[in-house]
Amino acid sequence: MAVESSETTQQGVILTDAAAAKVKSLLEQQGEEGLSLRVAVQPGGCSGLRYQLYFDDRSLDGDIVSTFNGVNVVVDRMSAPYLAGATIDFVDTIEKQGFTIDNPNATSSCACGDSFN
Repeated sequence: MAVESSETTQQGVILTDAAAAKVKSLLEQQGEEGLSLRVAVQPGGCSGLRYQLYFDDRSLDGDIVSTFNGVNVVVDRMSAPYLAGATIDFVDTIEKQGFTIDNPNATSSCACGDSFN
């Protein structure tokens, strides 16, 4: 018997309703089926790590997949520990437009704005 899990825990990345709606809109513009939002942590930035968000149709060994309002969010197994409990939101204000990531694992910030320790 398969166990279905739809719970939102602090173990994975969280996509807010606003972010899910924006991702859905962008996916519709792409017009391609089977794409997921991949969230990864890559080397770079002034503290050594930075986030990457992009559409991907691949399924890699060890991927963690969560679904938020019909949007699949995929995190690779190497990035997962750095993104545990992180919340991805979409902000659209006069001052700022884009995706934001609130990450409880980020212990400091720097001027470039996309890195954490």
